[in-house]
Amino acid sequence: MREHQHSRVEDYTAICLIMALVNLMWIMFVIWAWQGFVAALLLSAAIYHSINLLDRRLARRRS
Repeated sequence: MREHQHSRVEDYTAICLIMALVNLMWIMFVIWAWQGFVAALLLSAAIYHSINLLDRRLARRRS
């Protein structure tokens, strides 16, 4: 079996995060236009708390 040398790959983390932000912004704008500011605010709060929950779980798993 041949051994393949693996070359270094590019890090697309920053680009992925920027595109996630862009997608989140237009989705929030559509929800705001469709359902109103309160719905967009509640969805934003739910997303914020979900991210915090995932962060705490990952921190517990790392330690």
